[in-house]
Amino acid sequence: MRRSILLASALATTLALAACGSGEPAAESSADADASAKPSASGTLTVWVDETREAAVKASAEAYEEESGVDVEIVQKNFEDIRADFLAQVPTGEGPDITVGAHDWLGEFTANGVVQPIELGDKADDFIPVSVQAFTQDGQVYGLPYAIENIALIRNTELAPEAPKSYDDMIAAGKKAGTKFPFLIQSDGDKGDPYTYYPFQTSFGAPVFEQNDDGSYRPELALGGKNGEAFATWLSEQGKAGNLSTDISYDIAVEAFAKGKSPFIVGGPWMLDQFKDLKLSVDPIPAPGDQAAQPFVGVQGFYVSAQSKNALVANDFLVNYMSTPEAQTALFEAGGRPPALVEAADAASSDPLVAGFREVGATAVPMPSIPEMGSVWSFWGVTEASIISGKASDPVKAWNKMVSDIQGALD
Repeated sequence: MRRSILLASALATTLALAACGSGEPAAESSADADASAKPSASGTLTVWVDETREAAVKASAEAYEEESGVDVEIVQKNFEDIRADFLAQVPTGEGPDITVGAHDWLGEFTANGVVQPIELGDKADDFIPVSVQAFTQDGQVYGLPYAIENIALIRNTELAPEAPKSYDDMIAAGKKAGTKFPFLIQSDGDKGDPYTYYPFQTSFGAPVFEQNDDGSYRPELALGGKNGEAFATWLSEQGKAGNLSTDISYDIAVEAFAKGKSPFIVGGPWMLDQFKDLKLSVDPIPAPGDQAAQPFVGVQGFYVSAQSKNALVANDFLVNYMSTPEAQTALFEAGGRPPALVEAADAASSDPLVAGFREVGATAVPMPSIPEMGSVWSFWGVTEASIISGKASDPVKAWNKMVSDIQGALD
């Protein structure tokens, strides 16, 4: 079986720690430790996946079964149900050994004690750094990343031959094109869409939370102060100018761009299938502020249950079979999200649109996965929408009230 030296060492350490925790002797010779580092070639693994990724995971599982003797049971779940079902079943000793999931579930998963760290060993350097950062909490990695997704500026090159260098350049190019909309960005009516608007906010130096050196977040709000107020003022100005509108839903934005009613749309790779008749480029999102416009990165991956009775085998399957270029490419082809593994991402980047999203994602930031993020969304979106629509006549006052409300919820 394929194992790295570092992985074997890490697994040996894990076994020793487990023995200490159970009150059994942990002392053994180095030869014994090396032998015990190999997971037992028996037992079963249960893996939860959604319909989109089932075939790709099954192919790796069959290879693992053949080479290890471990039975791998693939259970198809609706992706929308996985998070809640995992949280409900794991504490009772039920549920899978491994589940597919998003990195921003991590805070809730660790707070409820339903996942355990995995050991990437020397494979960690094989992944795009932000993908590992996204699954990192308190210095430990809790997920095997397989896909990265982020938004960027999608440009119709026939309407706008050159990428805009700034937000103002984009608006000018949009007006020069003579289309109905200078650019398109979605909103969910009065609920707003702070996820899609986030790159504009970061360009004003107002991220939602403070970040640690390892890329993880701490629950200290950073979207207030003068930088946040400047962003709020800008939202109001753009709403009055007609460049931003809460009436532009996702469906309206996508349909309008597909029909050539704007040279630009802010969106993700999930939109591309509807733009097949257009000549496109994927560019960085132009910044209205004096800093880079950094969108959120969402990372998809696999978690190991805290109650898994075969955790070492689960770790082995993920690190040595789901992190191969073949497995990560299969997952990319199934779901359309650029791979997290560098080698697979390099191959996928032969497509210039994939390469464009990857380039933007390389300088993006992980969406916060800390539990406190759950207290932010509702205040954040409705405040942005009210400022853009003009319902909030004083944008600075509205923004500061939002910050105060979020802090109150955190407290």
